[in-house]
Amino acid sequence: MNISLEKKRALVGGSSGGIGKAIAQQLAESGASVTLMSHSEEKLKKIVAELPTNETQKHGYLVVDFSDFHGYRETIFKFFESNSIDILVNNTQGPDAGSSLEKQTPDYQEAFNLLFKTVVYTTELALKHMKENKWGRIINVASVSVKEPLSYLALSNTIRAAVVTWAKTLATDVGPFNITANSILTGYFDTERIAQLNSKKAEQLGISEDEVLADMESKVPVKRIGDPKEYGYLVAFLASDNAAYITGTQIPIDGGLLKSL
Repeated sequence: MNISLEKKRALVGGSSGGIGKAIAQQLAESGASVTLMSHSEEKLKKIVAELPTNETQKHGYLVVDFSDFHGYRETIFKFFESNSIDILVNNTQGPDAGSSLEKQTPDYQEAFNLLFKTVVYTTELALKHMKENKWGRIINVASVSVKEPLSYLALSNTIRAAVVTWAKTLATDVGPFNITANSILTGYFDTERIAQLNSKKAEQLGISEDEVLADMESKVPVKRIGDPKEYGYLVAFLASDNAAYITGTQIPIDGGLLKSL
């Protein structure tokens, strides 16, 4: 099966590292023109320069701060005044870790702005062209925690679940326009985010980070954590015409970690 995204334009959030970077790289390898988004201009410039390019591709980047919704809204609105996209990958950094007893109402509001409002607002702007063109792909980077909540990620559990149910509703509304909307439930991947969470957990438990990682890997049926490249392969497929009949889904990519159906 050949996945070709030639002449398609993609916008990928949180793409200066980890899963977002791997997604951007795979979309570019599949022929799409990719615009990256992150707060680190230095990293974005470097990644854009490394992306594969042919005569139909033109890559770029936007410097954004997802945690500042008002500033983000201004930047992304200006982008869509002169640009349109065919593929939207909604991805941001995760909110701070912590249990439900540690988090207060303002923490949930901040997480809502970060994980939900940015996603909905960006999608609203992207949909205008997608509907006119009768083609579009909306892909949300979510988490396995929406099915099996993790006690130390109360904010992420809560708000990402809202994103997934919103996307399910959206899929019904945009289906007649040949637009699909899917969410990916992310398991354990070799990223900076996992390293940060493991570091905090190791400190709390009084053990080494290697021990935390080993315990994590032991819980995954395939006995390892994922390579971000594997994530990119799934997104490229969902973004292609090969996945035109897949919409409204929540697809786990977790090495079998989830125990629920």
